[in-house]
Amino acid sequence: MTDRPVAVKTASPPLVAVKGMNDLLPDAAERWEWVEGVMRGVLARWGYRNLRTPIVEPTQLFVRGLGEVTDIVEKEMYTFVDELNGESLTLRPEGTASCVRAVIENNLLFDGGKRLWYAGPMFRHERPQKGRYRQFHQVGVEALGFAGPDLDVEHLLMTARLWRLLGLDQVVRLELNSLGGPESRARHRQKLIEYFESHRDALDEDAQRRLYSNPLRILDTKNSALQALVEGAPRLTDDLDEDARAHFAAVCQGLDDAGIAYRLNPRLVRGLDYYNHTVFEWVTDRLGAQGTVCAGGRYDGLIAQLGGKPAPACGFAMGVERLLALMAELGRTAEAEAPHAYIVNVGEAAARHAWRVAERFRDAGLEVVLHGGGGSFKSQMKKADASLAGFAVIIGDDEAASGEVSLKALRGEVQQARLTVQAAIDMVSGEREAAGG
Repeated sequence: MTDRPVAVKTASPPLVAVKGMNDLLPDAAERWEWVEGVMRGVLARWGYRNLRTPIVEPTQLFVRGLGEVTDIVEKEMYTFVDELNGESLTLRPEGTASCVRAVIENNLLFDGGKRLWYAGPMFRHERPQKGRYRQFHQVGVEALGFAGPDLDVEHLLMTARLWRLLGLDQVVRLELNSLGGPESRARHRQKLIEYFESHRDALDEDAQRRLYSNPLRILDTKNSALQALVEGAPRLTDDLDEDARAHFAAVCQGLDDAGIAYRLNPRLVRGLDYYNHTVFEWVTDRLGAQGTVCAGGRYDGLIAQLGGKPAPACGFAMGVERLLALMAELGRTAEAEAPHAYIVNVGEAAARHAWRVAERFRDAGLEVVLHGGGGSFKSQMKKADASLAGFAVIIGDDEAASGEVSLKALRGEVQQARLTVQAAIDMVSGEREAAGG
């Protein structure tokens, strides 16, 4: 009889998340919820309404909207072919084009301008690093159908208020520029081509490729070897026409009137082709290379470019990961929301009564955690204390038989009393109101 080797089944290695696409665990998610709640409150006070668009869009939406020679379209988009119908699709790399597409498709401007906001994940195939991920999250704000500089100012005042509420107003600063209208940009484009042609040997591969297709993008180069050359290039502000100068002057005046400090940056062009007139960035020195936490501007031509009836528009987007990283850098924390009560129950009858008690507490608008998985009274009380709840609602056989509960304060003076369910609800509610929550 020949011994045969026994096949040893090896465990498969555990699966992990895609590089640059991160899990958001409960402790971090609570901080996100707090920041998003502050943002929602500001947006509601300014009269902006939520819009939600698909994560996947036709690839041509971004090619036409962002520009074929932008870094995003050329290098960073997650694009694939839907094998069921052969359509080229892309995970959205930003939110403005999707918002404009939705506005056009659903004719939202038929009765006038709209103030909209959106939030969610965006996707770009970049080299993952702190503050720059392949799946990242933005809150975006768009005002469509409004032509005047007052909406540009509105967005800048809105973001300034947000920084104050988040405690970031001392570490972010506003940089501002104007790209003018089509005529201004055409004049400036020709000057840039002539200037960079005279320094062709100094241009890197990207700059040479963009020299005739989109020379403005050369000004946005991250190549330190080109910074001196870029600094000597013609300035777009010298080519602004009278209307563009008046628009930008009104924006600056609005900021001056509101006491919002800013720095004029004639090299600020943003990385997307759809911008015109006002462009801005809120930047910080606390996050290294990823110093832009919010950016935007006016994009009056995009609606027509994507097939809609011509209409002006402006907007901005904030990177949620970067805002949270900045808050962490400064030691700003958001306290986790604790439940108002934790229901401890021991015994079969107590468990059935506990379900009914929990629902009555929730009907009263209270947040409660009902202990699950069994365990001793002592172990459940440890869980109750660790939950940071204000009260433990204790249910044993005696409470189940009488239809009552025992209530124990977990913070402050330690007291325990047998009460009716309604009396316990009233006491917890009273403590919540006294604490302002």
